[in-house]
Amino acid sequence: MAENILEVENLSVEFNGQKVLENINFSVGRGDVLAVIGPNGSGKSVLFRALLGLIPYSGRIDWQPRLKISYVPQKLAIDRGLPLTVKEFLGLKATSKEKILQALASVGIDIGPEHEHHLEHHILNRRMGLLSGGEFQRILVAWSLVDNPDVLLFDEPTTGIDIGGEETIYNLLHELQEKIKLTIVLISHDLNIVYKYAKTVICLNRQQVCFGEPHTVLNPEELSSLYGGEVKFYHHKH
Repeated sequence: MAENILEVENLSVEFNGQKVLENINFSVGRGDVLAVIGPNGSGKSVLFRALLGLIPYSGRIDWQPRLKISYVPQKLAIDRGLPLTVKEFLGLKATSKEKILQALASVGIDIGPEHEHHLEHHILNRRMGLLSGGEFQRILVAWSLVDNPDVLLFDEPTTGIDIGGEETIYNLLHELQEKIKLTIVLISHDLNIVYKYAKTVICLNRQQVCFGEPHTVLNPEELSSLYGGEVKFYHHKH
């Protein structure tokens, strides 16, 4: 059984006297994938901000010491006219060219020595604002991996991406999780993806509706309670 690298007890968040999250309890094991689901306005992104220590909260959030945590937001608005290349963007965080190439390789953009002389035509030198949705997400994942994090918090990793690109991003995250034991906590609206990739799932609607393995807790009754009506989904078999 994996050691817990995160334990959350009685977590509550309040804005202007109104409870946004109330009495949330869960844990995450090293190398696990935890999916956070719930309707719009249920507190999913607020939970992330609390986990990152960006907002006040009551209760206990206990990360294992000396963890490196990386966060990819749902939206990163970049002016399409901004003359910022992929290389310059990754260079904001990377300390060397090797780290940039390593991060790109980890997201399936491999630049071997034989391609070095073609770099001027490569994605590295394209402007961030001119990338496709799928390319942009890959670069965001690469950016989050530059400093070799232990934990990746990913808020809706495939917003605005077509289904083919969406599967690619999740397959990529799955490979990284297996290869380097990366712990992933992700927010997703896609229950099919949750079944396919998550080890555990927490259901939020300001309060905690469920927590456990997807095939155990994601039943029609719980989902109806969570989303307030009939929810259609397909159960992926492993």
